[in-house]
Amino acid sequence: MGEESLALFSPGFNRSIRIEARPERLTCEGGALVLREVLERLGILGWMERRLVDTRDPELITHPLAELVRTELLLLAQGWRDQDDADTLRDDPVMRLAVSERRGVSPLDMRPRDGSVVLSKNPEVPDGLASQPTLSRLAAMLGMAKNREVLGEGLVEFVARRHRAARRGRRFRYLTVDLDSLPFEVEGHQPESAYNGHYHARIYHPLIATIGETGDIIGAKLRAGNASSAEGGLAFLLPLLDTVEKKLCQVASVRMDAGFPEEDLLWGLEKRGTPYVARVKNNRVLDRLAEPYLCRPPGRPPLEPRTWCYEMTYRAESWSCERRVVLVVMERPDELFLHHFWLITNWTTEQMSGLDLLACYRQRGSAEGYMGELHDVLDPALSSSPRPKSHYRGQEPVCRYASLDSFVQNEVLLLLNVLAYNVAHAARVLIESATHEGWSLRRFRERVLRVAGRVLLHGRRAVLVITRSAADLWSALWSRLASLQYEPA
Repeated sequence: MGEESLALFSPGFNRSIRIEARPERLTCEGGALVLREVLERLGILGWMERRLVDTRDPELITHPLAELVRTELLLLAQGWRDQDDADTLRDDPVMRLAVSERRGVSPLDMRPRDGSVVLSKNPEVPDGLASQPTLSRLAAMLGMAKNREVLGEGLVEFVARRHRAARRGRRFRYLTVDLDSLPFEVEGHQPESAYNGHYHARIYHPLIATIGETGDIIGAKLRAGNASSAEGGLAFLLPLLDTVEKKLCQVASVRMDAGFPEEDLLWGLEKRGTPYVARVKNNRVLDRLAEPYLCRPPGRPPLEPRTWCYEMTYRAESWSCERRVVLVVMERPDELFLHHFWLITNWTTEQMSGLDLLACYRQRGSAEGYMGELHDVLDPALSSSPRPKSHYRGQEPVCRYASLDSFVQNEVLLLLNVLAYNVAHAARVLIESATHEGWSLRRFRERVLRVAGRVLLHGRRAVLVITRSAADLWSALWSRLASLQYEPA
């Protein structure tokens, strides 16, 4: 860390201000301790470590596997989306305390880089956080089929543990799984990325599954950029529904956008007995069916816009049978003509009326908001592409290794980002419960997680000093953390 202060400069607008760099343990990543506490109370990394395949040579391991995964999750949740950021933060005291498996103040021990005397009695003290090459090797190892399966299962397991802890082991009676596709713009020619005319960008087009009532993301599947919305939906959704009904709720229903109602997916959900509701794209046949209903009743319209629902059955050419559809006709303020769209469902009219079905479908907006936070706040950098090195440290490499499957590496990055989102969302829900107000994920990260502080050492204790405003929020959040203790069944 060094022992001397370095005077940098004084701003011209006020010469009384002086900017210096000092060898003190300063940080702006205080919230990493909050996220580590969430991970520890739910025990998810221990669950994952027992199932992940670690192919490293045990004699060459410096960072345990759980520590590496924890480093990735905390960096992503804190807003550091590039693996090179691990090198920037390698000496950050709070990040070192938050990711380390060691206890006490030993995570702050470090090997000097100037040839001076070693500060730690342990010769195998890691030299700061795991480096970018180490995290890249972790992503390569997690790209194994078995490990990717564990990452996918870990999403549902984390959500199940959070709700079992909050609900004292009880499952939900009903939950809604929102299925949607989400565009992630990429730079360069990432493998299987493609220009998508609908989004006017070169993208990947993954499937995302969200619990509509709670905001947790329980599944993600990376797909090529030119994949249609419904492509691979059945194979992705059916195993996920089995897991959700085993771990989270007794009955799961599905809600989908207009791109998903295709015969294979609808038939698969009907065969399984899963209730669903989806929007149907308008076409000429549906427009002719709707035409008799697109007129206002006589009389002066009320101040509030009205909505009408009409029950029908409809069979598209690609469908194997007729299905219940609901025509929704809506008035819009200051518009002369009525607006209309169609919903399709396998609920009967006795189970759910047209207006109730419309109210259920409109709740998709909440799920889309949560997926939007994953897209905009975490902003996953899916940028693994095959670039074999021509030189290493100025010389040609002695041996060359085959390029990894970059599409698989990008899927690993997506799954890690989704898990990081769930960890931050779990903490966000606690602060909402404590303050009785809504928090966007961005606001939560800026006000609660990205907290500046100073780490002081007192004997065998490390003290993080933070501002009073942040301390009030942390105190409220910490009072709710006791409800997050997971107890194995």
